[in-house]
Amino acid sequence: MEYTRLGRTGLSVSRICLGCMTYGEPGRGNHPWTLGEEASRPLIRQAIEQGINFFDTANAYSDGSSEEILGRALRDYARREEVVVATKVYFGSRKAPNIGGLSRKSILFEVDASLARLGMDHVDLLQIHRWDPHTPIEETMEALHDVVKSGRARYLGASSMHAWQFAKAQEVARRNGWTTFVSMQPELNLLYREEEREMLPLCIDQGVGVIPWSPLARGRLARPWGQGSARMDTDAYGASLFDATRALDAPVAQALDALAARRGLPHARLALAWVLQVPGVTAPIVGASRAQHLDDAVAALDLRLSAEEVAELQAPYRAHAVVGYA
Repeated sequence: MEYTRLGRTGLSVSRICLGCMTYGEPGRGNHPWTLGEEASRPLIRQAIEQGINFFDTANAYSDGSSEEILGRALRDYARREEVVVATKVYFGSRKAPNIGGLSRKSILFEVDASLARLGMDHVDLLQIHRWDPHTPIEETMEALHDVVKSGRARYLGASSMHAWQFAKAQEVARRNGWTTFVSMQPELNLLYREEEREMLPLCIDQGVGVIPWSPLARGRLARPWGQGSARMDTDAYGASLFDATRALDAPVAQALDALAARRGLPHARLALAWVLQVPGVTAPIVGASRAQHLDDAVAALDLRLSAEEVAELQAPYRAHAVVGYA
């Protein structure tokens, strides 16, 4: 396993982050394709045995059961001081006043609830899952700063938003002497590269770690183009991201098909290798529902694409409308 620092911090993270949205009780939340605890634990253990020390979950994943499963598994399989646990706040478990969003009230409530589910006294990285247009950014950043100063989170991160919003949040924190974000979690994969325009250059310039979500385009880059899966058939959010751009995406996926056939390597390994080579990327967040998924992710670290292969994969890409910010 390779390790690196998260942005300009001293925090050491594996270059593969295990995304734990895959793990959660199927009857809870809106993801019917998740794995329950019995099926999840061997994969979390395998990740630890392969050297992965970075785990990403969220309060909203399977109504919090993802955090519960991850917390119990880490207590059994890892030393807490060696692993990096990241969770998120923004999405609510139900529609009701003060549930969800990034108000001070919501942040403080959700952090305590996440810690209770994880069975931990702190998380290493607390991320805002999205931008909240209804709450002043000053209120959000001060509340997040207070969470860090109380010891309930060690670092702060953000996820998909416009680059100007991220820059504004950072400036508000700096101007007031509050804790700034050390990481950004944008969508980045061969089928969606819009974050290369502004967000990635901003993160590189400011020394912010980049931990992309959906590096395999919700499974679309993990297999030959057009081949479905049980998850893809029931993944409504994935459909909202990719169904409208199938015609644009087909040439890119077909270029990956051709390279996989020529190299005799799995699609997922090649697609992850591309993400790992994008300038500024710290660690892609990889979901794994089978042992082979983890094997391919770890093997991607040793796979170096040539400049010609990178160009071959990137050449068919066409601009997309921005998605995933809400």
